[in-house]
Amino acid sequence: MSTKAYSVSESGKRTKWLAGGMVVVYALVSMIPLVWIVLTGFKSPPDSIAYPPKVVFEPTMEGYVNLFTSRSRQTPEYIESLGPPQTWYDALVRERNMVITGPSRFLGRYWNSIVIGFGSTFLAVFLGTLAAYAFSRFRIPLKDDLLFFILSTRMMPPIAVAIPIFLMYRELGLSDTALGIILLYTAVNLSLSVWLLKGFVDEIPREYEEAAVIDGYSRLQAFVKVVLPQMRAGIAATAIFCLIFAWNEYAFALLLTSGQAQTAPPFIPIIIGEGGLDWPAVAAGTTLFLLPVVIFTVLLRDQLLRGITFGAVRK
Repeated sequence: MSTKAYSVSESGKRTKWLAGGMVVVYALVSMIPLVWIVLTGFKSPPDSIAYPPKVVFEPTMEGYVNLFTSRSRQTPEYIESLGPPQTWYDALVRERNMVITGPSRFLGRYWNSIVIGFGSTFLAVFLGTLAAYAFSRFRIPLKDDLLFFILSTRMMPPIAVAIPIFLMYRELGLSDTALGIILLYTAVNLSLSVWLLKGFVDEIPREYEEAAVIDGYSRLQAFVKVVLPQMRAGIAATAIFCLIFAWNEYAFALLLTSGQAQTAPPFIPIIIGEGGLDWPAVAAGTTLFLLPVVIFTVLLRDQLLRGITFGAVRK
């Protein structure tokens, strides 16, 4: 008589297949909006608003051309007087009885997003790392109260402080400047950075630093050479969360910027086409807007997974 032994901690085959199937279904459902946005960027304006929606269509680069150029409508006689088009995108625009008048403002807004997003993320993670180490390792008066105060700034809705910040920035000359937005996003992200990183520092045994100090290291050297390498996963995870907020933030960017320092989120929705929104251009801008965060997350994916699960399993 044979008996089968089952592990208490390991799931059976049926459970694994069911869990795997649910993960695949969830991933596919989550990817549908992203795939649809990417496909819309290659549709013509009539195809983008067709009903029922077109899944099979003739791809075109018109959305990307409209995103990167400014155009004006002209008469057929004027267009014929210009002679043959010099480039493929010029020919594409002339099919709509329009001519290119110059580049659009998208690249400038896109660059502003990169500078502000990554700049504020670096500052938030840098300051958060120092503050988290101090809260974890030193005796600070009213430490719990200070930590709660730092966390409470994250609970406040942005619209509640938007007007005071707008008035303060106007007095300080920080309105519509990259520096002003970087400082604001850093302040907002700092609470998240401190709380996340403090948990990682708490998990690192103090004995490692004490051993380094005994070997002749200063506290700063022990922090840089012993603590920081073990915090890489936490720093990567925190950087991704901070970047996602700074990259997607809309309310402050809309209120505090209008020209010079405007980022992509408030600019993409106002792309105007013939008689309304140019949905292929909006989709093309959204697709390009997603790329930096996706690339940054993919590059740090190993550290992100390790950082999210850090401290979950104790030996």
